Amino acid sequence: MNGDLGRKVAAELLGTAFLVMAVVGSGIAAERLSPDDVGLQLLENSLITGAALVALILALQPVSAAFNPVVTLVERALGLIRTTDAAAMIAGQLVGGILGVALANLMFGLDAVSIASKERAGAGLWLGEVIAALGLVLIIFGSLRSNRSDTIAFAVGGYITAAYWFTSSTSFANPAVTVARMFSDTFAGIAPSSVPMFVVMQLVGGALALGLVHLLYPTAVPVPIHEEPR
Repeated sequence: MNGDLGRKVAAELLGTAFLVMAVVGSGIAAERLSPDDVGLQLLENSLITGAALVALILALQPVSAAFNPVVTLVERALGLIRTTDAAAMIAGQLVGGILGVALANLMFGLDAVSIASKERAGAGLWLGEVIAALGLVLIIFGSLRSNRSDTIAFAVGGYITAAYWFTSSTSFANPAVTVARMFSDTFAGIAPSSVPMFVVMQLVGGALALGLVHLLYPTAVPVPIHEEPR
């Protein structure tokens, strides 16, 4: 692994770890602070996740700031990164997600790993994941291909905060985060049996978004997420 790729993998690992800590940690805190109000718990969880995304993307975008295998795969499909780089970055995202969930659990006095029991299944939730991933990818690459990469952090943070509420699935929209969340039996957890279909639907959403990016921005010059447009 060369130095440039190593930096990208490290950024993806760290960014995904902190993202998962924000998702799972704020979920645990919300359950403890607002034990009798699920709506308030979701509000707290969504605001913290959106804010963390803005901060993480602003800090790590000069290196690499996908934090999401679907986004990385779309980058590869657009020819922005090599296959070997994409594989290494996705591995970093998965490791970072699992590290993040363990740290979140430990911070709140729980076992590092506890298998989630919350089933999340059904056609409505699966459709919600398609919509969530489609919108996320479209916002990221629409911003990139219209030479507005400096707006991505705010666009993504705002979208995810909103998508927690307007999608039935509360917008996981990220295979690495989805896999990690099955290792925390808390507010943000997802049972292992629910994970495969969530990941499949996220990939479907990403593929649909890729088609829309080609349709809406057919002559745009591709710009990698980690570089500013020239």
